Amino acid sequence: MTEQSSVARVFNDRPTPITASTVQQKPSGMPFHRYVPFGTIDLPDRTWPGKVITQAPRWLSTDLRDGNQALIDPMSPARKRKMFDLLVRMGYKEIEVGFPSSGATDFNFVRSLIEENAIPEDVTISVLTQAREDLIERTVESLVGAPRATVHLYNATSPLFRRVVFKGSKDDIKAIAVDGTRLVMEYAEKILRDDTVFGYEYSPEIFIDTELDFALEVCEAVMDVWQPGEGREIILNLPTTVERSTPNVYADKIEWMSRNLTRREFVCLSTHPHNDRGTGVASAELAVMAGADRVEGCLFGQGERTGNLDLVNVGMNLFSQGVDPMIDFSDIDEIRRTAEYCNQMGVAERHPYAGDLVYTSFSGSHQDAIKKGFDALEADAAAAGVPVGEFTWGVPYLPIDPKDVGRSYEAVIRVNSQSGKGGIAYVLKNDHKLDLPRRMQIEFSRTIQSKTDAEGGEVTPAEIWAVFQDEYLPTPDNAWGRIALDGPRSLTTEGGRDVLAAEALVDGERVALTGSGNGPVSAFVDALAGIGLDVRVLDYAEHALSEGGDAQAAAYVECAVDGKVLWGVGIDGNTVLASLKALISAVNRAQRG
Repeated sequence: MTEQSSVARVFNDRPTPITASTVQQKPSGMPFHRYVPFGTIDLPDRTWPGKVITQAPRWLSTDLRDGNQALIDPMSPARKRKMFDLLVRMGYKEIEVGFPSSGATDFNFVRSLIEENAIPEDVTISVLTQAREDLIERTVESLVGAPRATVHLYNATSPLFRRVVFKGSKDDIKAIAVDGTRLVMEYAEKILRDDTVFGYEYSPEIFIDTELDFALEVCEAVMDVWQPGEGREIILNLPTTVERSTPNVYADKIEWMSRNLTRREFVCLSTHPHNDRGTGVASAELAVMAGADRVEGCLFGQGERTGNLDLVNVGMNLFSQGVDPMIDFSDIDEIRRTAEYCNQMGVAERHPYAGDLVYTSFSGSHQDAIKKGFDALEADAAAAGVPVGEFTWGVPYLPIDPKDVGRSYEAVIRVNSQSGKGGIAYVLKNDHKLDLPRRMQIEFSRTIQSKTDAEGGEVTPAEIWAVFQDEYLPTPDNAWGRIALDGPRSLTTEGGRDVLAAEALVDGERVALTGSGNGPVSAFVDALAGIGLDVRVLDYAEHALSEGGDAQAAAYVECAVDGKVLWGVGIDGNTVLASLKALISAVNRAQRG
């Protein structure tokens, strides 16, 4: 019998392995039969799956309109202004600032931006309106004196809305869009001055559920009125008003529209995903691959129901792939704080790129990999002669460098009962420059593990340092141990061997220690033997903690003390003294416990 067949026989004698046939999901009992699956698009020659996004799309923030209307407590004028100023600082050039025909609050806010000269010359504000004449007139009035402004008109076009909400035919719905577009043009010509650069956006709302040929028909009819051409763009926004399909279906629809629209070179094809299925970001990214020119959304996905597309997520996804998002996310915490203040809603701790815990690992294996990744990154950058902050990023479990968005490394690794030696070692290296040898990492991690097992919860970096000092580095406030160097020391060479003489306190009594060896450590071991201590050095490491004339050094010594194997640590400006302190640390720990 071959070795392989022998192994198979032994394995087959064991209990039945898990297979697909042994894992049986049970019916949920939920009424799934009430829901109709979303169909696919007949586009066998689709091209978007092979595309790669190599540059940022145009962006439109609708935080002050779509995001604001979804708030339990809509923004006050002061909070609106703070949000607008944030968006401008971040670099958004198209900002939807309100629904001015909805009431005095939004109208007055738009006027305040214009009258207070708060809109930079290169920023275009946008305002939304339904297709009623009185609302269109009021909307255009709000824009008088604006340097650059767009009126965004919408009407729902899907079969469900045609039947249930409007009780109208396709021609009725198309007429609403066409007539509304004509009215926008008439009132803009009548009301706005020549110093306003004026644009137009049309949305066939519920595009995702609208028949493609009808959506195209309506958009073409709108363009026939607006007459886009050289220097006269039209924005056609195709929203997943309620996200109901998988992102690939939306991408197919975008590619189909992009192919079939006439005057395509004068069209900005815009995408406005919502997040009802939790795939708004994917829908936007695939839509851009499929030909969309612009992405609309809100910071952190604020919006009705499950929210709008998250502009931060999409922008940072580009950044993580080496594409400039053209938006400044370098102070992600300030962006988040401002958004939370303006919206009076929190950003989740696990929110991509911005949550409190998104760059944090508690798992021991993750922490170990991260620590090794940082060590390798530093070594590779040094070998290439490039500062670490400019070297190509590559650290396990961290898709970007947290420092690139204004985060410190302090929160990258946090320690709890799931943590391991790598995480604890990382905290000590990051906060105190102590680069523990691997076996010492294992030893100290057991100490921390005992603490977390006994007390539960998280152990902070300050607590880790306090435990480390208590375990290895006696302090004046926490003095322990039988032995302490005290008084003069001398190190001379006689006959090729180092001779050490030192004074120490042993059990509170001053003792003269002398010994010789092939180095200071060996000589001190010999001196300790003179007072009855059996010490054998198994491993030794040292490194500088800083640079310059007042630099400190750390020494680590693994010893067998009276048969007990443990580590000691010493820190001093003198490397020899640091190594002697490390020996004493090990001896004292052996006697202590």
